[in-house]
Amino acid sequence: MTETTVGIGGAAESTDMVLNIGPQHPSTHGVLRLRLVLDGERIGAAEPVVGYMHRGAEKLFEARDYRQIIVLANRHDWLSAFSNELGVVLAVERMLGMEVPERAVWTRTLLAELNRVLNHMMFLGSYPLELGGITPVFHSFREREELQNVMEEVSGGRMHYMFNRVGGLKEDLPAGWAGRARQAVAAVRSRMDVYDRLVLGNEIFRGRTRGVGELAPSVVHAYGVSGPIARASGVDFDLRRDEPYLAYGELQDVLRVVTRREGDCLSRFEVLLGQAHNSLDLADACLDRLAELPPGPVNQRLPKVLKAPEGATYAWTENPLGLNGYYLVSKGEKTPHRLKLRSASFNNIQALVELLPGTLVADMVAILGSFFFVVGDIDK
Repeated sequence: MTETTVGIGGAAESTDMVLNIGPQHPSTHGVLRLRLVLDGERIGAAEPVVGYMHRGAEKLFEARDYRQIIVLANRHDWLSAFSNELGVVLAVERMLGMEVPERAVWTRTLLAELNRVLNHMMFLGSYPLELGGITPVFHSFREREELQNVMEEVSGGRMHYMFNRVGGLKEDLPAGWAGRARQAVAAVRSRMDVYDRLVLGNEIFRGRTRGVGELAPSVVHAYGVSGPIARASGVDFDLRRDEPYLAYGELQDVLRVVTRREGDCLSRFEVLLGQAHNSLDLADACLDRLAELPPGPVNQRLPKVLKAPEGATYAWTENPLGLNGYYLVSKGEKTPHRLKLRSASFNNIQALVELLPGTLVADMVAILGSFFFVVGDIDK
């Protein structure tokens, strides 16, 4: 006996709808696609579909020499260009067994923290915008402009700085730059209470984010989530403290790792804000230390043709969005045989598979925005 169902009507309770959010959609950051299976207003399943922006940076690394790969590496997370460059040169320097001058170490630490604030200020302004609050984004761009000016003065670039070099930095700091940087840090710090009052003090913002999108620590560990998102779920790990690099080993009395336990959207925003405050303090500490150092070189003299010895190494950094890893394999040539990039956003976004099911469609935008990712950092 064969049964055939001709039709059950559009109002059947068990009917699921597949909804594609993106890859170009006002609710998504760039070209990210979310494939959602909906049961009414509730999400039953979610799948992030990536690759629409893939530029093949890892393959291009193999066709560039060790000086040229820096220009490729600083672009995947376009809000964290200095930090991206840093990871690559640290990996090459480790492969070469190269010591970097002390002045370059402290300058790198300073610029990495200024870059961290620039990254966080973008999300501190854009996240409330996604929830309907337009005012904070104007404040955040004003503060970003203060720091962008000093970063542009020292490097010549506004977004893609190209200031790191294998063995140190491109050049020393301009005359009087430290004073201008200190003024910019003080100006930004004096206005940071805007986010405490205007954003965190807003009952609508708190209503949209508190208890929404709670990410369990077990999911953080399972998917390799890192950075502010992981620390908002109580996973107390920060590479700057737990495996110090650059000058962070000497900044432990200033470095403060901000954590929360709730793991919701509100906690992720609070961690980001707390980190921005602390990065300003770290920048001041670096400026103090640089003022004490005698004049000296900021780079090592390199041979005309730079070749890394045969072997493999791994370097990782605490980037603004989380852990970035660089696995470098060399065959003794002037180009990398393989340079595998582990980007923070790629791992972080995978956790949406576990987090979105069971939540309302209306909360999806709030959850997505609180993951603080850059699409280029996913499609590297």
